[in-house]
Amino acid sequence: MVENDQQSRYFMMPGATTLGLVFSEGVLLTSEKRVTYGYFVTSKAGKKVFKITNHIGAACAGLVSDMQVLIREIEAYANLFSLDARRKISVRSAAKVMSNLLFGRRYFPLITQTIVGGVDEEGASIYVLDVLGSVLPDKYAAVGTGAEIAVGVLEENYREDMGLEEAKEMAVRAMKSAISRDSMSGNGVDFLIVTKDGISEESLQF
Repeated sequence: MVENDQQSRYFMMPGATTLGLVFSEGVLLTSEKRVTYGYFVTSKAGKKVFKITNHIGAACAGLVSDMQVLIREIEAYANLFSLDARRKISVRSAAKVMSNLLFGRRYFPLITQTIVGGVDEEGASIYVLDVLGSVLPDKYAAVGTGAEIAVGVLEENYREDMGLEEAKEMAVRAMKSAISRDSMSGNGVDFLIVTKDGISEESLQF
């Protein structure tokens, strides 16, 4: 009976591999495209990287519906802040607001791990948030079911002075390593690139 319960919980668990890192010109957020429901692949073109403002983005791993709810809420708060304070919200403040939103729903949590990153007056930065809203600043991070494999590649190759192309190449290597061992991840990657000039998006199929 216990074994069946464990299998049921695993079947319901959403999978993903999501990366974030700071490079010389800004922040790179990356996630693969596969959307799963247990062992079933529901989509091969899911989007798990999101623009929040013109200088802040997020990448998520977990339930896509919960990601979308969280991003809509933080985007609204960021817009309200800019109207009220007449200045852009900082990356740190956006991460803290998101933390409060997640913690406020701790009894009925949003099932998503999130990496928030961007460029502001303090420079480029990323923050990692868990389901309950813990906030951890870092220079590089991986979340999701393939994170343990991907972070090994990041640990070995990361340098803060990397350029964009080198950062993308390393992110792809990390993602391919995770995809090769994690059946819940795959079907290419989406990039969200944040620099002082703004945000751009790219995709790569493999």
